[in-house]
Amino acid sequence: MEKYECPCGYVYDPMIGDPDNGVEPETPFDQLPDNWVCPLCGAEKEFFEKV
Repeated sequence: MEKYECPCGYVYDPMIGDPDNGVEPETPFDQLPDNWVCPLCGAEKEFFEKV
């Protein structure tokens, strides 16, 4: 699965997910909820780039 990076430097790793915000491990970036935002800076998904 591909990782995506926020402009602030946070990297979403689908193998880890975002458990603090209810995203289970092994959740691909494109399957994140529409209202999910960067847990560090609050940026929306549209600002993330594949790394």
